[in-house]
Formats: sequence, C-alpha cells, structure tokens
Amino acid sequence: MIIVPVKEGENIERALKKYKKKFERTGVLKELRNRKHYTKKSVLRRQQIIKAQYLEHLRNKEA
Repeated sequence: MIIVPVKEGENIERALKKYKKKFERTGVLKELRNRKHYTKKSVLRRQQIIKAQYLEHLRNKEA
C-alpha cells in the first residue's frame, strides 16, 4: 500500500502528483502489462540483447 503524507494546507494536486510518482516507481503497472501476455524466455533474452546493444551504441556515440 502506498502512503503519501500530506502536510496541512498542502495542495491536493501536489499530493496526487506525489502519489502518481510513487506508484510509477513501484513498477506495478509495468509488471501488469508484462504478465498480460506470456513471452518466451528466448524472445525476452533477445530483446535484452538488442536493448544492451542500443545503449552501448549511444554511449559510444557520446564519447
């Protein structure tokens, strides 16, 4: 359960923004989307390799 302490006189929009940020950091929604459809381990591994290559390319491009 996510608890967001709200100070007295604090704007409700600000508290909502804090809640949304905490919710996003927990990764619940991302995991829910991943569990919606089964992905084979080989496909998952291939996606990780492609992502790693892309990030490596970006790092090399900066230097």
